[in-house]
Amino acid sequence: MFTGIIRERGVIAQIEPSGGGVRLEIHTIEAEPLERGESIAVNGVCLTAIPTSAAAFYADLSPETLRLTTLGRFAAGAGVNLERALALGDRLSGHLVQGHVDAVGSLVAIAHEGEFAVYRWSYPSEFQELVVPKGSIAVDGISLTIVEPDARSFAAALIPETLQRTNLRDLRIGDPVNLEFDIMAKFARKLMEPYVKRTEDR
Repeated sequence: MFTGIIRERGVIAQIEPSGGGVRLEIHTIEAEPLERGESIAVNGVCLTAIPTSAAAFYADLSPETLRLTTLGRFAAGAGVNLERALALGDRLSGHLVQGHVDAVGSLVAIAHEGEFAVYRWSYPSEFQELVVPKGSIAVDGISLTIVEPDARSFAAALIPETLQRTNLRDLRIGDPVNLEFDIMAKFARKLMEPYVKRTEDR
């Protein structure tokens, strides 16, 4: 479990085919050494870290991960957001993030407002019920607050700290991102499904 608060970044040093999947080698920036087998979110994707040094680790990506996320589209040298798993007793500064990507969206607009910015991303329309004003969403593992959503896109206001600490500042129009919708909203939708269907059938 994660919170979507990015305190560390990394760089993809190497990408190698591995048993039908891919092995990523990532060099960390200002990160504490990882323990073998611990979970780490890489651009919002929960992976198992195998350290190779105090400042590097590798992680294996399955065909499923490659199909459902953006990680298979990166080249060596790309920057990624990193977040270590939440420890019991830690502050929950963002929102509960599982590291299980629901969909891939893309950046459709950027509006700069001094040192601040408003980014807008597209998302698959089947998730519309989960995209609500002032709700939470993880974009490339970053906990953001949804503003001005419509049936196919949503915006988020970014403060200078977010732009400086994450890879959002490097995005260009059309770039894909990993999206994870709020787990509480997903639970609520699942619990309500039988009652909504019963009403529709009447």
